[in-house]
Amino acid sequence: MDEIQKNLLEQVAGLHEMPAGAYNIRADGKSVDRATTAHIDIVTKTDKSGIDIIIKPGTRKESVHIPVVLSQSGLTEMVYNDFYVGDDCDVTIVAGCGIHNSGDSDSRHDGLHSFYIGKNSHVKYVEKHYGTGGGRGGRIMNPETKVELGENSFMEMETVQIKGVDSTKRFTGAKLADGARLVVTEKLMTHGSQTAETSFQVDLEGAESSANIISRSVARDDSRQIFYSKINGNNRCKGHSECDGIIMDSAKISAVPEITANHLDAELIHEAAIGKIAGDQIIKLMTLGLTEAEAEAQIVNGFLK
Repeated sequence: MDEIQKNLLEQVAGLHEMPAGAYNIRADGKSVDRATTAHIDIVTKTDKSGIDIIIKPGTRKESVHIPVVLSQSGLTEMVYNDFYVGDDCDVTIVAGCGIHNSGDSDSRHDGLHSFYIGKNSHVKYVEKHYGTGGGRGGRIMNPETKVELGENSFMEMETVQIKGVDSTKRFTGAKLADGARLVVTEKLMTHGSQTAETSFQVDLEGAESSANIISRSVARDDSRQIFYSKINGNNRCKGHSECDGIIMDSAKISAVPEITANHLDAELIHEAAIGKIAGDQIIKLMTLGLTEAEAEAQIVNGFLK
């Protein structure tokens, strides 16, 4: 890997070197390095581009890294990754995509990650998207995540996109069995003329299942964002969706919530707030010696932490 790809790898996966545990590093459309463990196997698909990640029942305190980096202008790819997590597991999965485009043609990475999580398992999933390069070609990423959570399992997802992605459509769908829990935290920032569309659809099928979807976003310059959230309560369950957005300059943000209770004991809540940075917040920080730009940056950084 060259220095550009190594920098992208650090940004999206926090890697300065090859990690401990299982991993698959993909660069410019090809797998460049891979490692497995006694409990985690990674197998190349034979019918389409992508991998199967197989985590054996009872695997605990192990990690899987599967980042993707693109530095070739004009490259377009679609990748299918399936995760099979057995019962009684406790694992961390780190994904993400970084694109460096210094050319005139669009570079695009689309990915479908499907999770099949067994009973009584805990999965932490971290996904970061990042773009660099001064070319006129776009940096486009369209991630799709589908989750099936088994009984009493718990998945926590952290998705981050704060720089350099010109266009993105992000979809997350989940179905939860009895006692399953899902917590999603999304952090998103757009600038320039970038566009971002985020969609969630959660089906709370099981008794005592629950979901908490939280989105924090900042839209600057002439960028556009739209947030869709749909939660269906089909049993005795609890669902909560929250979208908080900061709008700046000539940007636009839309939030479109939908909650549907199909059971008498479904408890569903949606909250949404969009607005500019309060002037008194900036003034307070400026009295501490910050410039207006520094105060604004600190507020935004704190909001996206």
